Amino acid sequence: MQGLKLGARRRFIFGGVAVAAGALVVGWGLMPARQRLNATHALPLDGDAVALNGWVAVAPDGTVSVAMPRSEMGQGVHTALPMLVAEEMDVPLSAVRLVQATTDKIYGNIAMLKDGLPFHPDDDGGLKAAVGWTVGKVARELGLIITGGSSSVKDAWQPMREAGAAARAMLVAAAARQWNARPQDCRTEDGQVIHADGRRLAYGALAVAAATAAPGEIRLKDPKDFKLIGRAQPRRDTPSKVNGEAVFGIDVRPEGMVYAAVRMSPVIGGVVSSVKPEAVLKMPGVMQVVDFSSALPQQTGAGAGVAVVAKTYWQAKQAALALPVEWTSDERAKLSSAAIFAEFAARLDAESGHAYHKAGDMDAVEGKAAGVVKTVTAEYRAPYLAHAAMEPVNCTAQFKDDKVFLWAPTQSPGFAMEVAAKVGGLAADKVVLVVTMLGGGFGRRLDVDMVAQVVAVARRTGGLPVQMIWSREDDTTHDVYRPAALARFSASLDAAGKVLGYDNKSASGSVSHQFFKRNLGLPPGGPDKTTAEGEFDMQYEFANQRIRHVIVDSPVPLGYWRSVGHSHNAFFKESFIDELAHAAGQDEVAFRRGLLKQHPRHLAVLNAAVARAGAAPAGRAHGVALHQSFGTIVAQVAEVSVEGTEIRVHRVVCAVDCGIAVNPNIIAQQVESAVVFGLSAALFGAVTIKDGKVEQSNFHDYPVVRINQAPEVETIIMPSAEHPEGMGEPATPPIAPAVANAVFKLTGKRLRSLPLQLTSG
Repeated sequence: MQGLKLGARRRFIFGGVAVAAGALVVGWGLMPARQRLNATHALPLDGDAVALNGWVAVAPDGTVSVAMPRSEMGQGVHTALPMLVAEEMDVPLSAVRLVQATTDKIYGNIAMLKDGLPFHPDDDGGLKAAVGWTVGKVARELGLIITGGSSSVKDAWQPMREAGAAARAMLVAAAARQWNARPQDCRTEDGQVIHADGRRLAYGALAVAAATAAPGEIRLKDPKDFKLIGRAQPRRDTPSKVNGEAVFGIDVRPEGMVYAAVRMSPVIGGVVSSVKPEAVLKMPGVMQVVDFSSALPQQTGAGAGVAVVAKTYWQAKQAALALPVEWTSDERAKLSSAAIFAEFAARLDAESGHAYHKAGDMDAVEGKAAGVVKTVTAEYRAPYLAHAAMEPVNCTAQFKDDKVFLWAPTQSPGFAMEVAAKVGGLAADKVVLVVTMLGGGFGRRLDVDMVAQVVAVARRTGGLPVQMIWSREDDTTHDVYRPAALARFSASLDAAGKVLGYDNKSASGSVSHQFFKRNLGLPPGGPDKTTAEGEFDMQYEFANQRIRHVIVDSPVPLGYWRSVGHSHNAFFKESFIDELAHAAGQDEVAFRRGLLKQHPRHLAVLNAAVARAGAAPAGRAHGVALHQSFGTIVAQVAEVSVEGTEIRVHRVVCAVDCGIAVNPNIIAQQVESAVVFGLSAALFGAVTIKDGKVEQSNFHDYPVVRINQAPEVETIIMPSAEHPEGMGEPATPPIAPAVANAVFKLTGKRLRSLPLQLTSG
């Protein structure tokens, strides 16, 4: 395996999993899991700090440095992850400073890849366990450093706690050796080792000796002994964001920096046929024009285009707008949203699709099994969506000293470094990356098209650092979009309103097929969990059910969008569940309760949200939705009113079971953020295609919820001793169906398309 290049190795590993997962279990797969404690590359430390393992170092003044492999984009990882280490080390959170992790594989995100397996949450079979174990080992070998999939805390829970516990044990061993005492006679508190007789030594004084001390048995704390975990802690990044010290990608200012603005094909898949740089080279501040098209693979958001380099961004942008560029298009110039949905419908008519989940005997039900008195059918649709992060797409690069230096607000440091090396014509170890804070990611910054662009430009600037910035219009019209989707449902009910059969088939493009092709060079193919997640993995206990999906290759660039397939599939599924409750003549909450007899955690979450919501005030209605995503169960009750054709959401009660709550403060913030994000899509969000072009361009025609439209959000965190699960995304999927279900109560109109829109009459 050592002789394989990185891309070839990935193709080999992923291919082995996709074709025959069991093959990897033999031999290599039976070896013990590789450790995630000690790194090959040294931590980037300042001064006299001493590394005790790959995650933790201690300085003479007692400051604890912790490696940070995940990007801070508002979700609070710069607070939650150091809490794990501080808890096990018995140091105050204020004593912890963060250092950017290296690209060592111990920092790879294992949880994110394991969560991508298309198994039902209720599946406890041997195949799921074996494949999950194998993919976990594959993920450890790959070491992909990625922030996404609501996986940061989930992935870090074990290795970062172990790193803190190991460091604590080494410090105790060093103190015991100095005192000629037994380690079991020592305890730790507030950054000190304390002997039973009262002697104390600060961690800083023990760091050098601890580096060579044998830790002995490493024991993690019992949750009942937690002092930090489970208690609300203030965000560590808040002060710098308030006083302006926080550095986002757009804030970096290396000496001599110039700016680049872009012109990209207005038509999806278009290429540059001619460009006339001389028309703008005499404009104020303009330095050069660079065609970056060849740096980008197919189906990126950026696509083909050129950049204008100038001394200021305004100069670069004005010149880019004035630059004469002609484009050549292919058949994608005829693309339209209407044609795309027509193809979805035709493919659903003609194809059975891949069955992600089956239970019971749907053939018997469809053969008019005894007792069927009513059949309910419905078709739902969701549009493409843009990410619309507040910080514009940007990246800064410089060629200097035979290296390329990058400053990037990225969710994928490894991919960013690889594409920079490829475009820059350098070895991977010649790329130096600084990951800045992200002004929102939502999945957009998992892709690295902007990195490829700026590196291609920086190669031409004679060593000057160049910061490339996209305008809002550039971003909206050149995104990697949340897929459009079409879903069909059919259910058979008996005279008592019991669902005898439940069938769901949907169609959309595949994000994963595109993402792994453009970032890993993997050929597309096979099932993609994200297309059907939220449909096939639902918690409702229908005895006979079948959930299928048809992947329709997308000419539109697709990317991971906050909560991915759950974002629209929850709307489809939870709206149809409400339709079934209505058809059965039952209250929607009681109907759901009847389908959760074997799911006590889901039932408890539903009951908590409904109880807190109480009764809807006069003139308003409550809509309910229950959904599990990224391991977390969420129930939402939306309080809604309708005035004319305006849908107004006043209050949202959200109950969550995310396992152990590491920081309740951050969980509440993520719920509020996810509700507003999802509500923007539910009420307003739609990217439409006409003549191969994205029709929306800025917030005037791609609006988001404004502060006067934002509802009050109440968060209930269910007590739990289970392993922590994801929290960055799970509160987004339920909001659209909760609102739609409330609108039905108020108007009698079942809205089956997003965004939710009422028409007069």
